[in-house]
Amino acid sequence: MISDETRELAREVLARYPRPRSALLPLLHLVQSDEGYVSPDGIALCADLLGLTKAEVGAVATFYTMYKRKPVGDYHVGVCTNTLCAVMGGDAIYAALKEHTGINAQNGVTDDGKVSLEHIECNAACDFAPVVMVNWEFFDNQTPESARQIVDDLRSGQPVKPTRGADSVCTWREAERVLAGFYDGRADEGVAAGPATLEGLKLARDRGDKA
Repeated sequence: MISDETRELAREVLARYPRPRSALLPLLHLVQSDEGYVSPDGIALCADLLGLTKAEVGAVATFYTMYKRKPVGDYHVGVCTNTLCAVMGGDAIYAALKEHTGINAQNGVTDDGKVSLEHIECNAACDFAPVVMVNWEFFDNQTPESARQIVDDLRSGQPVKPTRGADSVCTWREAERVLAGFYDGRADEGVAAGPATLEGLKLARDRGDKA
């Protein structure tokens, strides 16, 4: 059941857009911040607010993999298995985490509800391959051993610090609230770009290149 608070926040999101249907993507994130996934109630809410059919909302929710149609864990782990990450060890990491967690299905969840797992086609961080993400926070240059440790720490309630970005990993629902457009004050935490990302900029400056 969508909470009254979420319904009020949904109207706040809607007010940001001159064309109502433009608010659909953040509204779907807002629904996930409340129920943990895009529920039938969430689809109905979006359709009602935006003057769309449930089929139209559902079509968007099923097109983008960031929207989940069943509950995921408090910490959603995505392992990049696209070409570069796969070659650098992403496939081995994903296989290791499937065995370690007992999760065999895409977006499957551990028995305690703490962790879910999916393979992702690209995390847009090829210079740090292989890359794992937890609730959209980056964990760079991973190995099967380091990835297993991340999962174990998450399940035991230990603080987990991403390689870049925020000082600690928030929950799935907290991350989804931020993606809905409600700032949590953490954007300036941690390192935004690591040495590998900045190497091209350094080379350009050394050569005297101008934009």
